[in-house]
Amino acid sequence: MWSLSTLLADLHNKVNLMNELTKVKQVMRKVVPDAPHEVLLVLDASTGQNAIEQAREFTKATQVTGLALTKIDGTAKGGVAIGISDEFQVPIKYLGVGEGMNDLHVFDKHAFVEALFKS
Repeated sequence: MWSLSTLLADLHNKVNLMNELTKVKQVMRKVVPDAPHEVLLVLDASTGQNAIEQAREFTKATQVTGLALTKIDGTAKGGVAIGISDEFQVPIKYLGVGEGMNDLHVFDKHAFVEALFKS
């Protein structure tokens, strides 16, 4: 499966780099005509409301099919992801809770809401 994602927090401010996303998709389609099959927007949970603007710019540049939220911990709970998912009609697919390979989890909406409102 082909996947296109980014981890750069301020990429939405750089028009030329956003244009590169479109070029990557075009290059992928030369090899696999219906690529990409999945386009994940990876957001740092600690960016807060800035993540909404990032999502707005990324969805202009490419067809985002899912969200992955990283750095979910005690201080960054990632509540902004709910608003992004709703506004852009993109499902949350993964949560990153640490730095290890096994720290990326498939999104469980019930567990997420429970943890979000946990004191």
